[in-house]
Amino acid sequence: MDLNLQGKVALVIASSQGLGKAIATQLVLEGANVMITSIDGPTLKVVQEELQALGKGQVAQYEADITKADDIRALVKFTRDTFGKIDILINNAGGPPGGNFDKFQDEDWQKAFELNLLSYIRIIREVLPDLKKNGGRIINMTSSSIKVPIPNLILSNTFRMGVLGLSKSLAEELAPYNILVNTVAPGRIATDRVAFLDKLKAERLGITPEEVAEQSRKTIPLGRYGEPEEFAKVVTMLVSDACTFMTGSTIMVDGGMVKAV
Repeated sequence: MDLNLQGKVALVIASSQGLGKAIATQLVLEGANVMITSIDGPTLKVVQEELQALGKGQVAQYEADITKADDIRALVKFTRDTFGKIDILINNAGGPPGGNFDKFQDEDWQKAFELNLLSYIRIIREVLPDLKKNGGRIINMTSSSIKVPIPNLILSNTFRMGVLGLSKSLAEELAPYNILVNTVAPGRIATDRVAFLDKLKAERLGITPEEVAEQSRKTIPLGRYGEPEEFAKVVTMLVSDACTFMTGSTIMVDGGMVKAV
């Protein structure tokens, strides 16, 4: 099946590591031109060189803090100036701190809102003029918590649900422009973020991170954590011409872990 991604332009947020990097890699392998971005400039440069060496699509990089509106505007403008257009937006962001309700004050809630919901809103607003011209794809990445809230992650649980509501609403509003908007939620994928969460849980329970991981693997029917590349392939399919009649959907990539319908 030809995914028809050659020459398409994708802006992949938070793409210097983890799932964002895996998605950027897969898109480049399919011939897309990709703008990678994060707050870590030195790492971005390394990743750009690594992806460009694949010899497929073109790769550019721009350091930006997505909690800042000016940075977002500059990022989108740089992407447009570099590649001439934007066809695909992958909204992604690191998770907020873990903890229960009593731990957080207004400042913590505000920071999580700006990182995990407002950034998505702002980025979509900036890229819409491009996507409205010829249609396009928006993927909003969340977490398995949109189906089953995760203990000790109240900030993430709250704002990931906001992203889901945003996606469902935009799917209807933007359909006349042939812009498809879908939400993709990872389960236990082997990233630094998941390793960090396993470590936090281990400290809270007084056991080792490996014991936490083993407990988690027992809840996953496939019996293992997913690999970033497996998640990235699902996202790549959703932004390709293999997906032309799906919008407003929520896709779980979790090895069967979440039992909710």
